[in-house]
Amino acid sequence: MRSAGQKTEQLLPVMTGQPVIPVLKIDRLEDAVPLARALARGGLPAIEITLRTPVALDAIRAASDAVPEAIVGAGTILNPEQFSQAVAAGARFIVSPGLTPALIDAAAASPIPLLPGAITPGEIMAAGDAGYSLLKFFPAEQAGGAAFLKALSSPLAGVRFCPTGGIGAKNADDYLSLPNVICVGGSWIAPDALVAAGKWDEIEALAREAAGLTRA
Repeated sequence: MRSAGQKTEQLLPVMTGQPVIPVLKIDRLEDAVPLARALARGGLPAIEITLRTPVALDAIRAASDAVPEAIVGAGTILNPEQFSQAVAAGARFIVSPGLTPALIDAAAASPIPLLPGAITPGEIMAAGDAGYSLLKFFPAEQAGGAAFLKALSSPLAGVRFCPTGGIGAKNADDYLSLPNVICVGGSWIAPDALVAAGKWDEIEALAREAAGLTRA
């Protein structure tokens, strides 16, 4: 296993640029471009398109090519093959639910930064040993929520998190008020029903509301 660190100088501007990173599951390729445009117009240019659907890689490619103002990332990356495929499709950052030696090697060999997931103190410490101090906390609500993250802030003070999983408009502030949370990820900005109906103006409004959330 090799590690060149996290490429924090590339990843940090993405995470500090907006309080919420939309986490998207795109079922129809034709939705990718208008959805990315609506979110960017609303003040959320950085988006995570998850590799949970057959069109995900094509959606990353389409949004990257057609929406230059968007910062398109790829989520649910589980192995080096998916990492490479996402980078080839145009992903500018990679998000994984966990961190493995194989992913550390893939990230070390790539110019594209990795935001890996970690939950337990042991996982967080292992990520730190590999040079990773910006981490995803997933699934946030199921793993103990804001109270758990707050408890980590003192003993693991050098680590900052982007929690995702079960976060919405009602509880995003609970996370963003914590000193060790730099942004949150969520799907509430682009509900399936609004995407399916092509209601891009309504999604833009939700994005603008989320972009106005304040951090600690």
